[in-house]
Amino acid sequence: MTLSLIGFVVLLALSFLGVPLGFALILTGVAGFAWARADLVGQTLISVGDAGLEVNTRAINAALSMSGQQMFDVASSYSLTVIPLFVLMGALIHRSELSQDLYDAANAFLGHRRGGLAMGTIAACAGFAAVCGSSIATAATISRVAMPSMRRYGYHDRLSTGSIAAGGTLGILIPPSVPMVIYGLLSETDIAQLFIAGILPGLLLTALFFVTVAMVTTIDQEARPRGGVMPMAQRFRAFVKVWGIALIFAIIIGGIYFGIFRPTEAAGIGVFAAGAFALARGKLSFRTLWASVIETGITTGMIFVVAIGALIFSNFVNLAGFTRAITDFLGGMDVSAIWFVVMICLIYLVMGCVFDSLAMLILTVPIFAAILEPLGVDMVWFGIVAVISVELGLITPPVGINVFVVKSATPDVAISTIFRGVFPFVIAMIVLLVLILVFPGIATWLPAIMRG
Repeated sequence: MTLSLIGFVVLLALSFLGVPLGFALILTGVAGFAWARADLVGQTLISVGDAGLEVNTRAINAALSMSGQQMFDVASSYSLTVIPLFVLMGALIHRSELSQDLYDAANAFLGHRRGGLAMGTIAACAGFAAVCGSSIATAATISRVAMPSMRRYGYHDRLSTGSIAAGGTLGILIPPSVPMVIYGLLSETDIAQLFIAGILPGLLLTALFFVTVAMVTTIDQEARPRGGVMPMAQRFRAFVKVWGIALIFAIIIGGIYFGIFRPTEAAGIGVFAAGAFALARGKLSFRTLWASVIETGITTGMIFVVAIGALIFSNFVNLAGFTRAITDFLGGMDVSAIWFVVMICLIYLVMGCVFDSLAMLILTVPIFAAILEPLGVDMVWFGIVAVISVELGLITPPVGINVFVVKSATPDVAISTIFRGVFPFVIAMIVLLVLILVFPGIATWLPAIMRG
């Protein structure tokens, strides 16, 4: 237990010193595993003998062998091919310049209402998230599209930036979602069921954000302008422009739900459909295709390095007895499993001040899964709870990643203004989290129907 805690402290120290998280995990995990391996056989990793400083080469070789095996397993895993495929699909959709059309379509139906442009922004975020799977990419893209329109109609920067930062969090809840894929692989949970489980919570969170905008614009008289009313014919034309995105989403989720194909095959079909969509819009050239492939390679490499590091670090803490000690401790407490989940949610909120969403999931899921599965916790339900908790960390101070993404797109807006604007949406997300904790069926109903 002590060695594991030292490992966590070293990991945090390396992260604060600027070492990339994946490499910090690998360094800490290899060193910790070697130390724990030496302790396991009653030896020390480093000692001073007659010949000077002596190193336990057996323990180091064991750590390096374990690390090499983890790297090989991750790099050769067929299940992990879903990640670059979904990333490539999102990159192709992004280069199709769909974001402006999504925003126009959402505002065509909502913009004339009180706070309608903010609602339209959230709806556009939900639509973009459905094929992007990234909160940061969603917030960055919609920021460039939505801010000029909301400023033109007199929306306060507080509401404008808050709705964009909050809407971006839908990117990892509405399927397909790369963080859900990571969670499924690390916890050995069915990815298809996770995707289906995210649909109702994603729609419910979108509705809660709409209610939040309505409440804010009712209370704050200065933040309640209306947009222009569009004729029905113009609304229909705006909707027709985004039919492709609805079709891609329906093919992917419908195929998974009805068991026609698995998530990996769905990702391949999604890439083909996204490429065809971009080609039909005249946006697919060799340059854009090459840029999408390069972006996919960089993003996938980053994810894989962090995933490998997290698995190595997880093996270290397991060998050191951390997971077993925590499980024994929790088993000795006379409380229900739901309270353990609540404590984990609080841990995620604290970690959100330091790590991004993907890093939090990769670092913690192997440990939490080993603790919760013996307690009989539904891992599909917990996956949705974990994703929502991680989302909260994206928009809470002091380091809300989505807030800083919006800040980079709107440098003239103070960071304090964005945090004030996003606070009502934080309340909405907490409401959703409580609802799913109290009524698990919100996340488990569709997967249960899917299983038959």
